[in-house]
Amino acid sequence: MKRIGVFICHCGINIAKTVDVEALTEEIKKYPGVEHAENYKYMCSDPGQNLVIDAIKEQKLDAVVVAACSPTLHENTFRNASERGGLNRYVCEMANIREHCSWVHDDKTVATKKASLIIKTIVEKVKYDEPLEPIQVNVTKRALVIGGGIAGIQAALDIANAGVETILVEKGPSIGGRMAQLSETFPTLDCSQCILTPKMVEVSQHKKIKLIAYSEVEDVEGSVGNFKVKIKRKAAYVDQAKCTGCGICYEKCPIKVDSEFEEGLGKRKAIYTPFPQAVPNKPIIDTEHCTFFLKPGKCKVCQIVCPVQAVDFEQQDEILEEEVGAIVVATGYDIYEPEKLKEYGYGTIPDVITSMQFERLLSASGPTVGDVRRVSDGKEPKRIVFIQCAGSRDKENHLEYCSKICCMYTAKHALLYKHRVHDGEAIIFYIDVRTAGKGYEEFYNRVTDEGATYIRGKVSKVYQDNGKIIVLGADTLSGKQVEVEADMVVLALGMVPTRNSEALVRTLKIQCDANAFLTEAHPKLRPVESNTTGIYLAGAAQGPKDIPEVVAQASGAASKAIAILTQDEITFEPTIAGVDEDLCSGCGICVGVCPYNARELDREEMVIKVVEALCQGCGSCSSACPSGAAQQRNLIDRQIERMVVSALEEN
Repeated sequence: MKRIGVFICHCGINIAKTVDVEALTEEIKKYPGVEHAENYKYMCSDPGQNLVIDAIKEQKLDAVVVAACSPTLHENTFRNASERGGLNRYVCEMANIREHCSWVHDDKTVATKKASLIIKTIVEKVKYDEPLEPIQVNVTKRALVIGGGIAGIQAALDIANAGVETILVEKGPSIGGRMAQLSETFPTLDCSQCILTPKMVEVSQHKKIKLIAYSEVEDVEGSVGNFKVKIKRKAAYVDQAKCTGCGICYEKCPIKVDSEFEEGLGKRKAIYTPFPQAVPNKPIIDTEHCTFFLKPGKCKVCQIVCPVQAVDFEQQDEILEEEVGAIVVATGYDIYEPEKLKEYGYGTIPDVITSMQFERLLSASGPTVGDVRRVSDGKEPKRIVFIQCAGSRDKENHLEYCSKICCMYTAKHALLYKHRVHDGEAIIFYIDVRTAGKGYEEFYNRVTDEGATYIRGKVSKVYQDNGKIIVLGADTLSGKQVEVEADMVVLALGMVPTRNSEALVRTLKIQCDANAFLTEAHPKLRPVESNTTGIYLAGAAQGPKDIPEVVAQASGAASKAIAILTQDEITFEPTIAGVDEDLCSGCGICVGVCPYNARELDREEMVIKVVEALCQGCGSCSSACPSGAAQQRNLIDRQIERMVVSALEEN
């Protein structure tokens, strides 16, 4: 019989306010198997941990139960303390009497009784816990970064600068992401391209970085330390090794289509590079518009004029296979679809444009070379209405969340417009202004000081009347309806995850939230980690962020990856689902339900084999196994039965 010690935490008043900790301690002391019980105000503190260590040694304890908060927060803390006391870390368990008890009750008597039940069930569990040893595997010292925006660029450079080989995969023909489309950045008004381009070039020239552009991750197998990745490199129909980037091919191409980079305000050719500073600066062919692909055998102008014969119409997609030890996901964001905002006239009124389109008008490399011009007639707009929260913070119809950056980029737009059109009038409709960042409030004050007019209220409708754009809204400060005549309207659209990112989520076996942003393991303590060990999150793929926050998170994700990739071996939790071969019938049901491909059927012996490094201990196999052969270590059927019986006996 094990000698079990129980340690109950007050958690300040988080637990003690609702649970009678002293009475609870006295009751637990009498429970069968408990040799020692005590309480302390903060068990996770150094003195609290020392209480555990000293009791293990002095009372010769064989197992420990800490009744405190969620094991997500402090299980590792107390298991480390148990190890320092001489115990195997896997005979230490936590009873959650905070989130599962004190926080959800007001009645002290009820809460104390429930806390007692919770602790007793965990005591029953730990009675049957076995000492386990971590699983060790070798590490492939190579990283994969998915996404070539500023987050992916920063993460790749940080990992590579630590001496680790890095593969950077970008689905577009060039890295740079959304930041490459911006004119200036708030609050310093730095030229976006000026601060981004050096990093893009550094990526292309770095000896430790392998850049694979115009490609997508197709499949990921394996686990932390040993991921096997399949990357689909799409056919560019240009031999990237031969191409010198001279540009003759797209100069001579006769086909012009709307440029995605210019948000439809400018044109590109059927063979093109997205923008002049593109990295890699090699063209690709758009088969949807290329005459050769629409009318096989026709045109071929680009192939004819290419001085190095780099154009290859026979090129095919190819699958690259790489092995990596850690993955950083930095797939970025898109803007909310303006077509859904019919009340604002987007798509029917030419001079109602998106915030990203306005960025391109402001950009010196944009379609108007930085001059603000109306889309309809090319004239200079003398009054622009900016509509903030266009589609954001609207739970009933659009996005329920705040996109965090819209207040600041709208302020930037108004200021830059005033710099371009000195006699122009900038009017901003807003719900409230959020300026949570270093220097942001000062920037907002500068914008208002330089003449931007802020109207607190929502816009209900935008329409045209005799060629004029009319904006109807409410001024909630004065309580009056407002009607503004404008030359142009700019919609401050919110951030949404990159479209089709959910397919990658399934491939990587990570999670996303209700809004399809990637879900972190813990919002406070593990903000750059996914729930799958070895896969880290960076940038706006995880949630709306501005550039400084994106860069900081990318470096954080890189540091997590480096911590793994600089080791020869890493250890896994041994609390996986094993197989009792005497009970296993080889039916294979567990193979089909395992989301991590960790189970295989040995057809010679007709039993299931577990790839321990892949198993995440989710328990799907245990619930599906008809014979009870799939048992999770330290969570076997007998333990669960005893926990249930213990709870029922008390009632």
